[in-house]
Amino acid sequence: MIPPIIVSEALQREINLIAITDHNQTANIQAVQVAAEGTGLTVLPGMELQTKEEVHSLCLFDSLEQSQAFQSIVDAHLPDIKNNPEFFGEQFVVDFSGDFIRNEDQLLIVSCDLSLKEAFQFVTELGGLLIPAHVDRVKFGLLPVLGLVPTDIPLDSLEISRHITPKQAQEQYPQLKNYQLIQGGDVHFPDEFLGANQFIMENPTIHELHQALQHHNGRSVSVLA
Repeated sequence: MIPPIIVSEALQREINLIAITDHNQTANIQAVQVAAEGTGLTVLPGMELQTKEEVHSLCLFDSLEQSQAFQSIVDAHLPDIKNNPEFFGEQFVVDFSGDFIRNEDQLLIVSCDLSLKEAFQFVTELGGLLIPAHVDRVKFGLLPVLGLVPTDIPLDSLEISRHITPKQAQEQYPQLKNYQLIQGGDVHFPDEFLGANQFIMENPTIHELHQALQHHNGRSVSVLA
């Protein structure tokens, strides 16, 4: 999707906070942030990281600089494999209007060699928030892949896919009852803006997200039907 379409679709659906979480990549975040300037839509920088366990996790940050610092870490842990556009498709980097800037040569659909715990530590040290993504999905979901939620990682939240309700997820995976669940859209196309969460917080920051996920100081989060 091009940045203006992302912004337009979010606003049409009365969404005022999104995160750009491309797979193992942060190069297109700034373009969406620029496209959203003056609209009332907050765009958090992030990444959907694929760890060495082949688990997807959302890595969210307050600033572009934090996400770029994390990108440098991830780059150092990705295998040196070039993308084959004819086989895997193009990996475009665009500007705020969606115009082409360059192709990303590094193949991005692979796992890095960071473990989930190592990734959590790096993200936390940078001031970010890590949330395992679509934990119920057979491919790249925490529970089908690992069979459990690691208890040695102090996770604030787990994300379920848009194809299951929190109640259904907890019935299928009873250990989820111990965690705050959110629901992600995992949006790749405009008509996939599905799965939204209502956060009650003072401002759209990682600190406030932490508090909302823990239901502290009047902050809260709920999954919208």
